[in-house]
Amino acid sequence: MRGAQLGARWHHLRQWRQQLTVPQFTAITGALVIAAGTVLMSLPVFSSDEVGLWEALFTVTSAITVTGLSIIDVGKDLTLAGQLLLAGLIITGGVGLMAITTFLQGFVQGRGGLRTRFDRGRALDEFGVGGIGPTFNRILVSGGCVMVAGTAVLYGFGFTDISNPVERFWASLFHAISAYNNAGFGLWSDSLMRYRDNGVVNGVIGLLIVTGGLGWRVVNDLWSNRRRFRNLRRNLSLRLFNLHTRLVLRTSLILILVGMVGLLFTEQFAIGGVIEPLGLGQKLQVTLFQSISARTAGFNTVALTSATCSDAGLLLLIVLMFIGASPGGTGGGIKTTTFATLMGATRSTLQGREEVVIHQRQIPATVVLRAIGVTIASLIFVLLMALVLGLGATSSGAPGSTEFSFLERLFTCMSAFATVGLDLGVTAQLNRWGQLVLMVGMFVGRLGILLLLSALYGSRPQPRVGYPREELYI
Repeated sequence: MRGAQLGARWHHLRQWRQQLTVPQFTAITGALVIAAGTVLMSLPVFSSDEVGLWEALFTVTSAITVTGLSIIDVGKDLTLAGQLLLAGLIITGGVGLMAITTFLQGFVQGRGGLRTRFDRGRALDEFGVGGIGPTFNRILVSGGCVMVAGTAVLYGFGFTDISNPVERFWASLFHAISAYNNAGFGLWSDSLMRYRDNGVVNGVIGLLIVTGGLGWRVVNDLWSNRRRFRNLRRNLSLRLFNLHTRLVLRTSLILILVGMVGLLFTEQFAIGGVIEPLGLGQKLQVTLFQSISARTAGFNTVALTSATCSDAGLLLLIVLMFIGASPGGTGGGIKTTTFATLMGATRSTLQGREEVVIHQRQIPATVVLRAIGVTIASLIFVLLMALVLGLGATSSGAPGSTEFSFLERLFTCMSAFATVGLDLGVTAQLNRWGQLVLMVGMFVGRLGILLLLSALYGSRPQPRVGYPREELYI
């Protein structure tokens, strides 16, 4: 009798598992990975006595969501095994939590029809009907090659102040992994502030951040057309790359330059600002690095606090974090293509056009509506995070902890939701309620607001009933 009951329960479990949609499977698998990682991270072999279940939960959530916010000192509170585990979690979340879970879903559900593969491709916004396995393997191989190359350069020319070759190799490998996956975790409590004037470290880390944030489609398109770069001007005139690649590259470059110039302007005139005593070359290097890091990663080469940065500079960083990386990349935010679509829609509206045209290509109305939905839903969610974080006392109550301004709360919430990891010194001073808000924000931000809503409500059939049109005054 008991065997029959167990068999029936297992049958019902298999039916329930096979009925899960891709978003639901992704969310559940992500939660299970975080739970398993938390148990491991809290064990003595991986961490010190300072790391309990709560600290392990926050750290693992931040690693899986490739955020970088931390309430522990990674270099001191984690053993070498714990740091290896952390690096593995970063890679797991960085190469794409959705890609991994959808890849595994093919084995769980055991269905590989054309419609199933197409649905997976749409959910990932990356893979088509050609199959997930080969593309996923190429993502792993290409990402591994980039991280190995970054490790080699950092070891040979970057972290040369570390005399121990084993320590230097591990520092190079860990930071290459963290940078490419846009995680922002570092082995030192001051992030990369000690290497503020090291051009190699700044350049390699920045390049890894940008490469990881561009997304697989862009990298694959660039690699596929690598032999045509010899006549770059002619190829560009013939539109060598597809619209997605051109839009991502152009938007990313503009945002990096605008962020750099904006930070240089706001902090140059800030009394007692963090870059005020630096030379011109140092200022350019710092603002360029922070502009790159603010959209996707979370490393910092200067102290970022409400006392060392102007309100205008912090607001600019919030905007950069909100836009984030590109689709299919390892960063968060609403994505560069979403921002570009909104700008294209605004320009078309001002020009009196009824359709959105970007680079002489008409953008479908469904894409424009999706961009608007992602932006509005993300903005509302971040504001709700800041509102909830401001309910009651949110500081830990420890000696030296203080209450925080709305700008500090908004900055921290945006950093968590956009999976950036920049911190104004707020995260570690929050009580568990405040840290729980950040963990929820990190998880939602990594999955994507639309994916989460789809997991909660499921897919609904399109209505067949049409409705009459009526004008509104805007």
